[in-house]
Amino acid sequence: MLFDLNITSSKIDFAKKTNSLLIKFFTDEKKLKSDYSELLENHSLSTNTGLLKSFLTKDKKEISFANPVGKPDLIILKKVFADNKFDVDVFRDFLSKTIIGLKDSEIDKVEIQIPDFATFENYFSDEEYFYQTFIEGVLLGNYNFDKYKTEKKKFKKLEVNFSSNSSAKLKSAISVTNNLLKAVYLARDLSNEPAITLTPAELVKVTKNKLSKVGVKVSAFNKAELKKRKMNALLAVAEGSTNPPYLLIMHYKPKGKISKRVALVGKGVTYDSGGYSIKPTEGMIEMNGDMSGASTVIGTVYAAALNKLPIEILAYVPAVENMISGGAYKPGDIISTASGKTIEVKNTDAEGRLVLADALEYASKQKPDEIIDFATLTGAIVVALGEFTSGIFTKNDKIAEALNNSGNKTFERTWRMPFWDDFKKGLDSDTADISNLGPRWGGAITAAKFLEQFVDEKIPYAHVDLAGPALKHKFRSYTEKFNTGYGVRLMFDYLKNM
Repeated sequence: MLFDLNITSSKIDFAKKTNSLLIKFFTDEKKLKSDYSELLENHSLSTNTGLLKSFLTKDKKEISFANPVGKPDLIILKKVFADNKFDVDVFRDFLSKTIIGLKDSEIDKVEIQIPDFATFENYFSDEEYFYQTFIEGVLLGNYNFDKYKTEKKKFKKLEVNFSSNSSAKLKSAISVTNNLLKAVYLARDLSNEPAITLTPAELVKVTKNKLSKVGVKVSAFNKAELKKRKMNALLAVAEGSTNPPYLLIMHYKPKGKISKRVALVGKGVTYDSGGYSIKPTEGMIEMNGDMSGASTVIGTVYAAALNKLPIEILAYVPAVENMISGGAYKPGDIISTASGKTIEVKNTDAEGRLVLADALEYASKQKPDEIIDFATLTGAIVVALGEFTSGIFTKNDKIAEALNNSGNKTFERTWRMPFWDDFKKGLDSDTADISNLGPRWGGAITAAKFLEQFVDEKIPYAHVDLAGPALKHKFRSYTEKFNTGYGVRLMFDYLKNM
């Protein structure tokens, strides 16, 4: 974290204190001049003609200036209009950037005046979620991963107060968002942890310690149990590593009436060298984040438990390392899976689909209402959709629409990809039931078609390839430096809407 942060919705105006920052949004273009003058009058300022003139220009969206009389010491004004240039991330991204920018300042109090919801209700149908985006911005901006820095600054206290027209909804939003962002922080910490410390065993240990405290049952199949259950695809990927594999199992069952029983599966490759189909060095550097599908699932279960969602969740993470040794699996090997299907290994760097095969088959046996898996599965999806969008692969229109709606709402955006059976032919093998690699074209789709073979066809199923948005990328202020925890906010909203 950057700050020891405290978020409130008090009637105390922090802008009237020293070392404070006031953030005010201007949302009515016609009233810009009068609203600006009113602000200056409220804080005993004479109208600064130069600043006013620059703020009134169409190009100048934001200004900041020091208050010579203090209280607040700093003022930031931001123009946000409900027009065709507006997007639902604007408040989140702006506040994230602002919090990051305060890192070396003397400011220790921030007053944020949330604009009237009515202005933006066409974009945010839910008033409480409108407030949530502001709170998320502050919390996402406060995230930092400096665990391994030897010189650390002591956390400075930062008090952030929000004011709005609806104090009850704002207070509820603060409570829900604090819990949700704890889960996002957990997912980000896991995916940013270096592989030397986050081994499969450590992933199991951290998950048990964290989730068991909020009522989630956490267990794991060890190597002996995996062998007993003939999960040979998962075991094959793990054979090159001295760190043993696990199937991490989480079960969240809320009290009272349960509306649905959902299975989530996350790729937990804590490090991926590519195996004998070895990656180049630059391709390996970020591969501690190859378990971001797992961190999404773990974070989602944590968020559901913290906020007591009435959804039963069964969650599975095949946790392995894909390394090289004399015992490692090789291109040309044929593997028999827990389902009985055999796989020809054409590329050991297509390992994620192998570990997921056994996990999906096990999830299917539990007969959930639906199964959704998450994986940093292919570079092909990043080529197709860029770094900030995940690909959805499903035959179920209802799941696709709900994920897409939640993605647009949370700005963890998704795009439904083709999932036609024609692509399955690319996985044909002369020596086994299926190969783990298709032709060059449509690689993200053939990977998804591979996974589909290990899911009970009677169970609604979706695969989410988040190889782009899960890893750090220069799209938003809160995704630029560290792996992102993508999917936790998306899935929390998806499950909440059930």
